[in-house]
Amino acid sequence: ACALGRTPPPPSAVRCQAAGACFSAHLANSTYAASRSSCGSRRGNLAWVSGEAELGLLLGLLAEAAAGSAPSLFWVGLKRNASACTDGDQPLRGFSWDGGGAAPREVPAALGRWVKEPVRSCLSARCAGLHLAAAAPGGGPGWGWKE
Repeated sequence: ACALGRTPPPPSAVRCQAAGACFSAHLANSTYAASRSSCGSRRGNLAWVSGEAELGLLLGLLAEAAAGSAPSLFWVGLKRNASACTDGDQPLRGFSWDGGGAAPREVPAALGRWVKEPVRSCLSARCAGLHLAAAAPGGGPGWGWKE
């Protein structure tokens, strides 16, 4: 899932906020590093989620892109550096947004939903993605972060 500037790719692959980022979904079986590079070649970065409105927009786009498939994991810019430890008291568990040079941003506590708790470690860099599953009660897609 890439966060792009205001020049979006074809409409079927993108959703934009009225006054904010555009998100595009790209289905490929690739690594975090390859996905980050792919977003860079599109003049964007792996997506950040800084609030519920952004999350809703991104979840809608990804659910549409993954329609009919089994649970899916989409790389977003969520990373924990080797020097940072897993912190179970934080919504992102010590992970932060990988911004290609920009300062990391933290999500609100309400967005700290994990499908599975990340490995407790301080020794290696780790990445997390946005996991989509079948519809949740209430009709929206089931989601959570997954290492």
